[in-house]
Amino acid sequence: MSEPPERLRIDKWLWVARFFKTRSLATTAVEGGKVQVGGERVKPSRPVRVGDALVIRIGPYEWSIVMLGVSERRGPAPEARLLYQESDESRTRRESLAVQIRASMPTNPLHKGRPTKKDRRDITHFEQGEE
Repeated sequence: MSEPPERLRIDKWLWVARFFKTRSLATTAVEGGKVQVGGERVKPSRPVRVGDALVIRIGPYEWSIVMLGVSERRGPAPEARLLYQESDESRTRRESLAVQIRASMPTNPLHKGRPTKKDRRDITHFEQGEE
């Protein structure tokens, strides 16, 4: 079996590390400036190696990570988490942002989904003015 490479394209590494579902999404994010290596904007073909510092923005969330490994194969999530280490500050920032977003979402305890047949009949009777 061949040993893992020393370097890997940034778009492929992001896909292998499970930050993006497809390589094309990873490529689009890198081209859009959502991924920085060492504080600089890079191209999708840029090779990255162990020890590189990355900043990845996906939606409102931002990860500040250091690469710990390189793998050619996209494996399960627990294996992918071993490829990088996120800083504690980054993790707490992301978690607090997730709490804020969850708290700002409107909740409606009366809404239970689609109306049942009985609810639909009641709505129809109400709209037609019948009692």
